[in-house]
Amino acid sequence: MTRTTVTGRLSLRQAFDLEIHRREDERLAREERERAQQETDHAAATALYDILDSDPGFLRDRGLKLERTRYAVALDHAAFRLRAYFEAGEVSVSSADKRTASTPTAAPRKQAVATSMSEALEILAQYLADEAPSC
Repeated sequence: MTRTTVTGRLSLRQAFDLEIHRREDERLAREERERAQQETDHAAATALYDILDSDPGFLRDRGLKLERTRYAVALDHAAFRLRAYFEAGEVSVSSADKRTASTPTAAPRKQAVATSMSEALEILAQYLADEAPSC
C-alpha cells in the first residue's frame, strides 16, 4: 500500500491529512484574528476610560463613579448607569434608569452603536445631558 501512485495522485490518507492541516490552519488564523480584535477592543475601552478619568472633578461633581472591565466602561450614578461596550470594532452605548429597575444593573432604555471613539464619547455626553436633572 503506497501513499501516492506513479501518476502523482493522492491517496485517501494523504487527502485526509491535507484536509486536517488545512482546517487547523484556518482555525489558527481565525483564533489569531479574534485575539487581535479582542486586543483592539480592550485598548479602545482603556482609551475611553482614560478620557473619562481625565476629569475626576467633573465625575465627582455629577455623582458619577467610573468603572472599567476588559471590554466595557461604565459611569454609575445613583439614578442611572451609562455603559459603553466594545466588541468587534464597534461600541454599544446604553443608558439605564435605576429608579424604575428591580435589579441594580437595570435594563437599558436607550441604546446606540458607535463606530468611533469620538462618536461613543458624543453619545455618552448626550445620554448624560438627558440625565442632567438627576445629577
